[in-house]
Amino acid sequence: MQLIVDKISRPVQTRMVRKRLRAMLERNLRSRICTIISGRAGTGKTTLAADFAASCNRRVAWYKVDAADSEFCVFMEYLAVSIGQQRPGFNEHAIRSAAAGVRSDDITLFSERFVFELIDDDSDPLLIVIEDLHLVCDTEWLVPFLDRFLQLAPPDVHILITSRTLPPAPLWRMRSKQTLEVIDELSLAFTREEAAELFETYGLSRQLACLAFDSTNGRAGALATYVDKLGERPLEATGVAPVLTQLGASET
Repeated sequence: MQLIVDKISRPVQTRMVRKRLRAMLERNLRSRICTIISGRAGTGKTTLAADFAASCNRRVAWYKVDAADSEFCVFMEYLAVSIGQQRPGFNEHAIRSAAAGVRSDDITLFSERFVFELIDDDSDPLLIVIEDLHLVCDTEWLVPFLDRFLQLAPPDVHILITSRTLPPAPLWRMRSKQTLEVIDELSLAFTREEAAELFETYGLSRQLACLAFDSTNGRAGALATYVDKLGERPLEATGVAPVLTQLGASET
């Protein structure tokens, strides 16, 4: 299969640094096996993941899921290749070959083999980022694979998942054992002070930041749109509010 390289390439880091959320992810890296960043489109999931991947001081295997990856062998091909790029000792060819012929009732056993390959490779600590997992949440293989994988993943591997919805796997077991953390939409939202700090990095005033925050309720994607456009245009003599109103109208 011809792989699409962009799907296993880490996105470029933006200027939208989330210190509070980065600190949360750093704690999870030391004390959790998996972190799930969950929220609707425009809440800043990918931006946060890319920022953390650039600052975590680990090798990063990135995989952006598409709806076309609903076949287990396709999903595992991308995931295995992404990991193999970062861990030369990981036998990606064996995993890809095994995934091509695995039956639905053998997914759990396959997951154990997949984890064994990760354990058998004593390379540097690894961050595995699986972006947009919600696109394959309705597949029959996801729950048995994810459930076993997350339970057995070695301590030097952290799995970071972004998804618009929580995966259907029984995650409560891991949450009760404090091996999994969920960063939800409420946590992803900017505070007023964080909005002010973001605008300051673009040379924009706290007044503009507060107006934009009130207009967006701290939604990351909308704030990013405001700050980019405001940074490109002069403020009109009538004040900042009309400018924000115009920008808001252009987005709807």
